Amino acid sequence: MNTNKIQTAAVSRKAVAATLGALAVLAILQPATAAALTVQVASTTETAMTAWRAALLGIIEGVTEYLPISSTGHLLVASDLLGLGTTKADQGAADTYAIAIQFGAILAVAGLFWKRFRDMILGVFGKSAGGRHLLILLIVAFAPAAVLGFLLDDKIKEVLFSSWTIVFAWFVGGLLILGLERAGKIPHRGEPAEPGRDRLLEITVRQAFIIGLVQCIALWPGTSRSLAAILGALLVGVSMSAAVEFSFLLGFVTLSAASGYSMLDGGGELFTQFGLLDPLIGLVFAFLAAVISIKWLITYLQEHSLAIFGWYRIVIAGITAGLLITGALNA
Repeated sequence: MNTNKIQTAAVSRKAVAATLGALAVLAILQPATAAALTVQVASTTETAMTAWRAALLGIIEGVTEYLPISSTGHLLVASDLLGLGTTKADQGAADTYAIAIQFGAILAVAGLFWKRFRDMILGVFGKSAGGRHLLILLIVAFAPAAVLGFLLDDKIKEVLFSSWTIVFAWFVGGLLILGLERAGKIPHRGEPAEPGRDRLLEITVRQAFIIGLVQCIALWPGTSRSLAAILGALLVGVSMSAAVEFSFLLGFVTLSAASGYSMLDGGGELFTQFGLLDPLIGLVFAFLAAVISIKWLITYLQEHSLAIFGWYRIVIAGITAGLLITGALNA
């Protein structure tokens, strides 16, 4: 009886601790949702996947996927704090779940930028020169990370998927953003739109390839694919607005490939462990949160720099380090 009470208390502490990281993200866009989830987390002691856990992970995925703060890092830490994937039996399913709900974020980009995808389809049939150019850019930018990820997937999971490596990546990424901004390498705000000018289509194949090479750094959990793509684009002379939009579209390609591969490899295990409803809940919440996150980022960067994300990464790294040191989070 005493053992059960101790285990229940430990799970409760982990559930409450999980809110720290999640609320830091949610507070930017949905403070009311963050407050409601705090109450629910504190009152829940189950360790299996539940509807509220699925929704929480979906929100974290949707909010963090396209912001330069690393969705993988947030999901790995949140899953650990929620007691998911803590045994060998469900570790694979939990990892697959985290990737499966990315379909929600993928659908968000497809819906918001459907005109770009229409042009790319037309480009395949020779009816849109701009669409064909954009499609080539995305293929070129996607190739480096696709090849490296395929060759080193198991090694990356074995060596880099730990809480301390995520903390390191968060902290270094935050310092990098602040350092580049101080050095004048990052614009303080987006540039005004010019009628008849499409800055995205001004990206060259060479620039796209360099962006793709920089994106490979994001194979380290906690780095952020979005951060790598945006910084890579800015450092080769791409405008802020084009860099951000290109990161969204490149994310669509990258996430589609990663999610599809993961579902083929472990989809059966996913549904065996979590059923169908919870992954769908996570996907829906990821979609809604991603739509809000993308729209907010585009608007925010029209008047501000990336500095807020640099400070956020440093703060979340400190919070996570504190949870690791106190034992609330597994190293």
